[in-house]
Amino acid sequence: MARIDHNRDVSSNSGVGAIAAIANMRESRYLRGFLLACLLFAGLSLAVPDLDKMQNLAMSRYGQQASNTVGEWRAAIDQAQGMPDEQKSVLINDFFNTRIRFMDDPQAWGEKDYWATPLEVMGNRKGDCEDFAIAKYATHLLAGVDIDKLRITYVKAKIGGPYSKVHAAHMVLAYYPTPGADPKILDNLVMQIQPASLRPDLTPVFGFNSNGLWVGGAAAPATKDPGAKLSRWRDLLARAAAEGLG
Repeated sequence: MARIDHNRDVSSNSGVGAIAAIANMRESRYLRGFLLACLLFAGLSLAVPDLDKMQNLAMSRYGQQASNTVGEWRAAIDQAQGMPDEQKSVLINDFFNTRIRFMDDPQAWGEKDYWATPLEVMGNRKGDCEDFAIAKYATHLLAGVDIDKLRITYVKAKIGGPYSKVHAAHMVLAYYPTPGADPKILDNLVMQIQPASLRPDLTPVFGFNSNGLWVGGAAAPATKDPGAKLSRWRDLLARAAAEGLG
């Protein structure tokens, strides 16, 4: 996986310029993901969380096991507070990779493209790559990791190894110890956190957080207005806020 160029930040406010920079991407899933991030993570980064509410909802919606999972998640966040950032990443990555089962949206949620909140992921103990990345990102923020060190990163993953010509859209969380550093990749399909330089099977398309978008690879600006798609993302943000993350 090649590095994402921090000097190619094309948006500081998740606005039209950032959307235009990726609108020509052939994979519509990438565009949907960016729109989600602009809305969801801007909300998460500014929210005052109510984790008691989340745990109560876990019990009422999903039962004791889900409440226990949310309780373990809260304990992990508390434990992480006194750790160096890279140890926090290991703790958080292990938490989700060992408790949540990977499952594509149609099987997990009965919909072709569904974006689950962290509570839904923990309550149902399943999700796809976007759901893992969202949950890990939110948990890093709650554990006190600087948002500027985090990038939700859309990649093209080579299926069958680094020399395969078959690609699939995939999403990971990238942690940058310092600006311009070789990022550490948190991947739901690979248990161990590895530097991007050791993941030649991944090619970055773009990475983002609530502060901006960093393009990796070619993405010609376009003017297509994605406004028609925003209702789904607003709905997800509203659900996350109602569950205690906003």
